[in-house]
Amino acid sequence: MTNLSTALDIKPIGGVFGAEVRGIDLGSDLQPATIHAIHQAVLRYKTVFFRGQDLDDYSQEAFARLWGKKLVPHPAIPSLEGTEAIFDVDASKGGRANRWHSDFSFVDAYPSITILRAAVLPERGGDTLWADSGSAYKSLPQALQVLADQIWAVHSNQHDYAGGWKHFNEAFKPKLFETEHPLVRVHPITGEKLLVLGSFIRELTGFDKFDSYRLLEIFNEHLTRPENTLRWRWSHGDVAIWDNYATAHRAVDDYGDLPRIARRTTLEGEVPVSVDGRRSVTRVLPSRLSIAA
Repeated sequence: MTNLSTALDIKPIGGVFGAEVRGIDLGSDLQPATIHAIHQAVLRYKTVFFRGQDLDDYSQEAFARLWGKKLVPHPAIPSLEGTEAIFDVDASKGGRANRWHSDFSFVDAYPSITILRAAVLPERGGDTLWADSGSAYKSLPQALQVLADQIWAVHSNQHDYAGGWKHFNEAFKPKLFETEHPLVRVHPITGEKLLVLGSFIRELTGFDKFDSYRLLEIFNEHLTRPENTLRWRWSHGDVAIWDNYATAHRAVDDYGDLPRIARRTTLEGEVPVSVDGRRSVTRVLPSRLSIAA
């Protein structure tokens, strides 16, 4: 991996993962070498932050396109008007993202990279937490690693925070996705073993609901241990970029009725591959909407 210290000014901020990248204007005409260095930083630190950015919706998408990957809109909810693939995470519309998840894990090739910009911040609260799913896997006792390597889970958007629970049931039920993923995927670039967890999991394959709940409780406890997590207190102009394969995240819902809006862009990903080489399987696709719509 590239020696990032020669290319970027990077300040690690967490004991296990996370870093702040300084001296980069994401809205400028960045060269491919700089984008490559940022990507390497994301792979190494899993979640990186840029302060003092002056992006709008247009420049956020322009920066995302520099990565050379397809921009992926929310599979079931329209993008922000006037944009190709920006999702408006607006707390006033139910978009509180207050459960652990990896973005769009209910589809097969869920996004590889997420770019999130703080558009409107509450006067207090509204931090975001990330968890390192590779570190969480490594922290499992060997017997639990062996078990996790064999387990598959059904992910569904039936309870997608993005539209609000009631709003989803009323408006998005025809756009139901279900995908069976391995509980442990192998990162296609780094080769790291990663737990694939989060609130989109409906059940573990081959287990009843009770056993699924108990087993998920064990694995989620490892994922969300303080040692495996990072907390970011947002300031105006902050942009976060993270490896959506290698992390889970959630927003802290502690700001009541105060406004909180984030603008999210996601980049295309690859279908997960399990430890034994099997690929994730789509079980249900919506009847009236294709994933590319």
